[in-house]
Order: sequence, then C-alpha cells, then structure tokens
Amino acid sequence: MDLERGYFRTVDVQDHAHYIVAFFVFVIGILGVTGNALVMYAFFCNKNLRTPPNLFIMNLAVSDFLMAITQSPIFFVNSLYKGWVFGETGCKMYAFCGALFGITSMITLLAISIDRYVVITKPLQAILWTSKKRTCLIIALVWLYSLAWSLAPLIGWSSYIPEGLMTSCTWDYVTSTPANKSYTLMLCCFVFFIPLGIISYCYVCMFLATRHASRDLEKLGSQVRKSTLIQQQSIKTEWKLAKIAAVIIIVFVLSWSPYACVTLIAWAGILNPYSKAVPAVIAKASAIYNPFIYAIIHSKYRDTLAENVPCLRFIAQASRRECMMVSHSESFFTISTLSRQSSISKTKFHRVSSMSTTDTVSLASVLGVLRVEANTAEAAPSVVYLQKSEIKFT
Repeated sequence: MDLERGYFRTVDVQDHAHYIVAFFVFVIGILGVTGNALVMYAFFCNKNLRTPPNLFIMNLAVSDFLMAITQSPIFFVNSLYKGWVFGETGCKMYAFCGALFGITSMITLLAISIDRYVVITKPLQAILWTSKKRTCLIIALVWLYSLAWSLAPLIGWSSYIPEGLMTSCTWDYVTSTPANKSYTLMLCCFVFFIPLGIISYCYVCMFLATRHASRDLEKLGSQVRKSTLIQQQSIKTEWKLAKIAAVIIIVFVLSWSPYACVTLIAWAGILNPYSKAVPAVIAKASAIYNPFIYAIIHSKYRDTLAENVPCLRFIAQASRRECMMVSHSESFFTISTLSRQSSISKTKFHRVSSMSTTDTVSLASVLGVLRVEANTAEAAPSVVYLQKSEIKFT
C-alpha cells in the first residue's frame, strides 16, 4: 500500500525487504566500481588495447562505472532509511544520471555490433573508414543521443519520480498521462527494442559471413596448403572477438528486459512495489558483468591486469603462445570477403612494377601481412605485399 508524504510516497512493506535490497545494491556498487575501474586501468596501461574498436569497450566501461558510482551509494542509503531522503532535486539528478548512463551503455552496444558487422561482412569499407577520429565522433554522438533522452523529463516530457520501494528514482512510467505514455513508448522503442533489432540483424549477418568464410577456406585449403592452419586460426580469432561483444549484449539485454516489460505494463495497475523494485535492481546490476566477461574471454585484458595488478596475477593466461597467435593473426574474414567480391578463387591485381602489368595472383597466406603470389605462364612467380589494416577488435 502506498502512503502519501508530500512529493514522495512511502510503501507499506517489511523492513527486511529494504535491507535485502540494500545488501544487493551494496554488492553491485562494489563490483561495478571496482570491476570497471580495472577495465579502464587495463586500457590505460596497455597501448595495444587502445585500438579504434576497443574505444567502444572503453566507453562502455566508463558509462558502467559512472552508473555504479552514481546509483548504488544513494540507493543503498535510501534503502537503509526505508525511503527517499535526498529531496526532489536529488531525485531528479539521480534519475537523470541513471537514464544517461544506462542509455549510453545500450547505444554503445549498438555501435559495437555495427562495428563488428562492418569489419566482418564489409571489410573494404572497414579499411577505408575505421579510424580513431571517426570512432571518437561516433562515441560523442552516442552521448548526445543519450543526453537528449535523459533531459526530456527535466523539461516537461514525462518527469522523474521515486519508484518501487521509493528508494530510487526514474521517469514516471506509472501515471497514465499522454506525456508519460508517449515518453515511455518512444523510449522503449528507440532505446531498447529498435537497437535490439539492429543488433540481432548484425549478428545474423556475421554468423552467415562466418559460415561462408569457412566454406571458402575449405575450397582454398588445397591451394594454400601450409597456410590453412593459420587461416583457420584467423577465423577463430575474428569470430571469438565478435563473441565477446555478443555475450556482453546478451547479458545486458537480459538485465534490462524485465525492467522494460515492467514500464510497459505498469499502467494496468497490476504491479506491486516488489515487482517494480526487483527489475530495477537487476537493471542496475548490468554494470557489473562486463569486467567478468573480459576476464573470462579477453586474454590480452587478463594479461595486462596480471602484469600491473600483483594481486590479480592468478588470472594470467596459461599459454603465452596462444595469446601471441591471437594477437598477430590477420582477419581471414577480410580476405575471404574481398576474394569473393573479386572472384571465386583467384584475384587479379595490377602490380606497381615495370616488369609486368598482367600478372594473376592467388591467395597464399595470412600472418601480419597479406601475401599474394603472382603467377604467369611465361614469368617466374613474384610476391606482392599488402599492409594489414587496423580493423581488429583485440
């Protein structure tokens, strides 16, 4: 039962409910702040991690860190007092920060998916467009997009009010007014469901590209002989790197889906304070998962932490040889897709040389550079090298 108390309301629930929520919020805060701080520290220490695609990961860590450090302490204190104690302005600022950093995380995941999609399915465009400057521009647009949605309740489109057990604040998805309904529907569509649809499309396309690349590798295997093993490693590397993003996205979606459902059905009046509070806690917990995902999957991140944080040396990778193979393998998806765009099994290049202009070349091997052997009927084989592009997600 809700009890009116000026701008705020209190709910008639058992005290232990508040204390249980406080415990989980405290754990979420500690893990979220510590874990994401370690991610940022690892990227700061290791220059090899600061590639354009990894800037998205860094941005995700920053938004998750800010989410944890601005939400958990206030949520924890309110839970101990069993109500909101920071005033109306504090409620609005708290909800604004939660919306800003939560939306930034979701849209950053969308940017990561599109980046992986371009690298794997359209390697030529990735070569031409991938750069730190463009990546920073995209990140700036992500923050501006999130800022626009977060400011809307402050200027009259919906509003920020306490929710659940009245110990946290968010936009008003409970009061049935045209402004609240329109904001809730638009927010869920343009911040959750539409990005989720685009992310799903990107990963379906990446899966198909992976399957096609594997088939091309089987066709080319008899021609490239000894380089087949290296190419197989390249395929595994690129797909493994894409799976890191996939796992992050799946966990994030699972964390926010209950909350999105609650906001859409709250108007029916069938929800109690517990059913509103629990999804909110689960959603805020989305800030703690990514560091653990990196520690499990990302070998270079583990090694960087092991080198710079003495108490974390136990997470160092057992085999350095595998790490070296991963870090120096070139993307076979790029080779395979470019090869398919030009021909089925052989590609013609014009050599920048006075010796010949009609040499036909075939794919030979990939390791740091793309080696292409040129064969003609009258001339001896020659070699052309193409510098590798900075499109890896390492």
